[in-house]
Amino acid sequence: MPSHRCLLTASAAFALAITGCAWFGGDDEDERDIPEGGQQTLYEDARRSLQSGNYASGILRLQRLEARFPFGDYAEQAQLELIHAHYMLSDEDAARAAADRFIRLHPQHTNVDYAYYMRGLISLAQGRGMFTRIFGSDDALRDVTHLKQAFADFGDFVTLFPDSEYATDARLRMIHLRDVLARAELKVATYYLGRRAYVGAANRARYVIENFSRTSVAPDALAILVEANWQLGLHDAANDALEVLALNFPAYHAFDDDGRLVLAMVVGDRERSLLNLVSLGLLGRPRLPPPLKIERSAAATASS
Repeated sequence: MPSHRCLLTASAAFALAITGCAWFGGDDEDERDIPEGGQQTLYEDARRSLQSGNYASGILRLQRLEARFPFGDYAEQAQLELIHAHYMLSDEDAARAAADRFIRLHPQHTNVDYAYYMRGLISLAQGRGMFTRIFGSDDALRDVTHLKQAFADFGDFVTLFPDSEYATDARLRMIHLRDVLARAELKVATYYLGRRAYVGAANRARYVIENFSRTSVAPDALAILVEANWQLGLHDAANDALEVLALNFPAYHAFDDDGRLVLAMVVGDRERSLLNLVSLGLLGRPRLPPPLKIERSAAATASS
């Protein structure tokens, strides 16, 4: 015989499940609640659910419509609207599957560009997540795997459909994503530099320069490349990067009045005392190393 505590636990779990369904759009409806009717009636019924924000109900009706009339007048439109409905319900996996399915079944459809565009939006939503969409956060501080996929998805879309009505929005999103991805790589390079992992810092900085040269963080990446190469004893490589920085960003904030690049090396946690860590940096501050001053080589200065 189940104990009183087990019964309470089961009751609480059941109540929570019921409440959860209510929270997410009243998803307590199954296919038996959907009235029979012709394809137009089913489609209009689904549209009413979607327009009222009841996406779970709309999805059920669109799925019923497609199942009953797979070759009907509204079947393809139902498949398209399922992409958006799943997306609005924050079910990105189902939305992605619906978009991929539409592209596979109807590669020449008049509105197939919408499915490609939605793949980018879906990847973007996966990269941000529900918590971030509600509370906000810096995209560059998180795992950017899905954001890279979103950038690739939008890139495929604008290549295939440069004149689509969604192309302008996709290009603007790519500009934003390019900056986010560049900042994410720069944060990793800065982390490596602070840990004196100069090879890793140089590689990450070089990646930013080669792939995101038109973003706002390009000069910072060049400065990291200069410092990392200098610390590795690769002075020729450091001077090459310094020359590029000086020519393209002469007003960079780390240049002093004499044209030297002045870099204050980052202090890592290994150099911080226990008192400094416990007091969140307020007490027992470590001594900062002297600024690293790198002068342009005589040959580079003469040529300029």
